[in-house]
Amino acid sequence: QVLVEESGGGQVHAGGSLRLSCAVSGSISRIYVMSWYRQTPGKERELVATITSDGTADYGEPVKGRFTISRPSSENTVLLQMTSLKPEDTAVYYCKVRLVTEIGAYFTGPSEHWGGGTLVTVSS
Repeated sequence: QVLVEESGGGQVHAGGSLRLSCAVSGSISRIYVMSWYRQTPGKERELVATITSDGTADYGEPVKGRFTISRPSSENTVLLQMTSLKPEDTAVYYCKVRLVTEIGAYFTGPSEHWGGGTLVTVSS
């Protein structure tokens, strides 16, 4: 079983900063990719940022130059540092993890797992 939990959401004024954190726990053998997505009512979930196991990061166009994704070494955690926030960044932010699980001698995956989301509200 894998648990993905986001934290760090909240309300901030335009131009401000927030840092989101996503922690993954469970019977994890290897994490391949960790990503942040966001969604607003009536819209599809969109990719915000992604980082691979070798540290390669990529960003959605709306957040390039303002957001930074990172993985603290030796931790099953991914961070999203958000700066110069805009009202259009308001959304529920979700963490997605692509990984392989290990239970006893059995490996399963890779499979994808989502967190429940954390709300970010940016006021003008």
